[in-house]
Amino acid sequence: MEEDHLNHTCAFLLIGGSAGSLEVLFKLLPLLRADLPFPIALVLHRRSSADSSLSELLASKTLNPTQEVEDKEPITSGTIYLAPADYHLLIEHDHTFSLDYSEKINFSRPSIDVTFESAAEVYGPRLVGILLSGANEDGTRGLTAVKRAGGIAAVQNPDTAQMPFMPHYALTHLPVDYVFDTIQMAAFINSLA
Repeated sequence: MEEDHLNHTCAFLLIGGSAGSLEVLFKLLPLLRADLPFPIALVLHRRSSADSSLSELLASKTLNPTQEVEDKEPITSGTIYLAPADYHLLIEHDHTFSLDYSEKINFSRPSIDVTFESAAEVYGPRLVGILLSGANEDGTRGLTAVKRAGGIAAVQNPDTAQMPFMPHYALTHLPVDYVFDTIQMAAFINSLA
């Protein structure tokens, strides 16, 4: 792993995923430090009928406060946020969340691209985006925006992904900074603190 990320100050970490990404998160979250000085937002493709038990399940895997996002909620450091089902999650310039019910993108709402692009405008080079397992192209455009803004773009190693299409597509369409398995991903996130 390269050492240049140690000079990077992370103000916000985004993790996007689809099919197969929950398995990664269930392994990743218990490995994260309990004193992370930045917020984490999880943007996962979910059925629109999904209930709120997913946020409770994720919360049981980590010592960090974990909750589903509410509209206009201020973003708090050290908290893990879950994008709600059937809404796009936007990051506003006043460091609050905004929920949007506009059309699906890449057949998805929430769309990883939408969140990553809006966060790139706000956080620029202090943003880190990680793309996990999934079966469509969502996330590649968003990671490209993160890179253009000077942030760090990383993907799960497609060889370790249950559904490798999403991270593989990103790898073939932009110069990502890192390719991680779950253990490497946890070490990297902890090192950002």
